[in-house]
Amino acid sequence: MLQVARANGIDTLDTAIAYGESETCLGEVGTQGFKVVTKLPALPDDLPDVGAWVQQQVSASLARLRVQSVYGLLLHRSEQLQGPNGALLYQALRALKDLGQVQKLGVSIYSPTELAALTPRYRFDLVQAPFNLIDQRLYRTGWMQRLKDDGVEIHTRSVFLQGLMLMAQADIPSKFSPWNGLWHMWHRWLADHDGSALQGCLALPLSRPEIDRVVVGADSAAQLLQIVGAANTRPKADLPDLQCEDENLINPALWATL
Repeated sequence: MLQVARANGIDTLDTAIAYGESETCLGEVGTQGFKVVTKLPALPDDLPDVGAWVQQQVSASLARLRVQSVYGLLLHRSEQLQGPNGALLYQALRALKDLGQVQKLGVSIYSPTELAALTPRYRFDLVQAPFNLIDQRLYRTGWMQRLKDDGVEIHTRSVFLQGLMLMAQADIPSKFSPWNGLWHMWHRWLADHDGSALQGCLALPLSRPEIDRVVVGADSAAQLLQIVGAANTRPKADLPDLQCEDENLINPALWATL
């Protein structure tokens, strides 16, 4: 998969300390030539020394990846910067950057509203946020342009909305039936324009000049080649307007409650 990525101009790998054995696997295969972005897990409760814990986590991450430094380090739970250890946490992250172990610091967010509370207090180099045909909050709220104006690198994820947008309409779980109008519009567009769901989903984020990287997941080299092929062939027709701001749909963390 990394050979396919290199051959097709993909230069960034997204992982996390909490993603099972992913860092170890990447370290064994070798990540030379790639920018590696990893993520710090949530701070444990009642932590006596925030700085020491952060340094320990990142040192272990670097050892697993077999690298001296990473391109990006993101917080998985940005709200912890708002908590009692927020200032200490940010200070510890800055220390890693000063040591040269991390090039860019940032947060992985679920909603642009998180940025309103964080940006007055903290400076970020990199923000990862959801953005897709259904969830366009990052653009609609103006945060995409504000981040870009501040020199922040933007990575967007959830381009396929956890795979929902790649499913045949008949296979979409019944708990998502409240949004049948969206699914009907999407699959009518696919049928009318003879396009692939991969193409349609990738076209929007790849068309935004503010977005620096679009994060995708793949299970095999063949699947990755499919994604690359779709990214390189944009739909000829205008994309459908599927924007929705219902948190129950656009926030996968809430799906378990549906």
